[in-house]
Amino acid sequence: MKPTVLLTNDDGVSSAGLWAAYTALSDIADVAVVAPSTQQSAVGRSISIFEPIRVHKVNINGSPAYAVDGKPTDAVIIGLYALKLKPDLVVSGINIGENLSFESIMTSGTVGAALEAANQGTPAVAFSLQVSDQGRKFDDPRSALLEDESIGHIVTDVCSRILDQGFPQECNVLNVNIPSEIRGGYEVTRLAHKLFHTGVEERFDPRGRPYYWIDGPFVEDAEEGTDVHAVRQGRISLTPVTLDCTAPAAFDQVQKQFPYITR
Repeated sequence: MKPTVLLTNDDGVSSAGLWAAYTALSDIADVAVVAPSTQQSAVGRSISIFEPIRVHKVNINGSPAYAVDGKPTDAVIIGLYALKLKPDLVVSGINIGENLSFESIMTSGTVGAALEAANQGTPAVAFSLQVSDQGRKFDDPRSALLEDESIGHIVTDVCSRILDQGFPQECNVLNVNIPSEIRGGYEVTRLAHKLFHTGVEERFDPRGRPYYWIDGPFVEDAEEGTDVHAVRQGRISLTPVTLDCTAPAAFDQVQKQFPYITR
């Protein structure tokens, strides 16, 4: 029997990236698609707890899928607990746009879905594709076609190795970022600090009242060994990520500032 994969994303159930991953995975696994019904980029690990979640069976490109009226994390939870899927692996993506650095993975719905799967006990891989034209991130995701077949081969290769050899120990999520122009092989990386030079642009509506766009250009590069640097060099970044956000290196200083007092 083939292993089973739950496939989700944050660009929505109709995204070309999702279905490129579906095609890549279908040769090696039985794939169930459970994804948000609409675009949900940058929602991180937010969960719908103040409204009901509706699920619709749909058919896209001749294949069945479940469209979830909610966030990527909702889709994972619905797949695991409402649809009672028992996947060997959860795959999130292929996201249109890279998810690199502390900054990006904390807000990414693609990585958020993978973290939620890991939190629920299923290992997960997040795939993201760098795009040279950032406008494509904001286009209809159905139009952002992935013409390069090598991208699908990377998804197949990474997931085949995990399914055959097991998920890396001491790791909850493997964050994979594929450069828009592949000029090298895999590189195991750490997270860079930032992906963007954050800025805010002020504009004015017709009544003269201000409103704001959060924007800012990409960082040009980052130090060697980071995910940002690897992708900028054309290599495929593999970053092991853990759910444990504890900072053990800070224990001594915090204990000195807040000594234990018995009462």
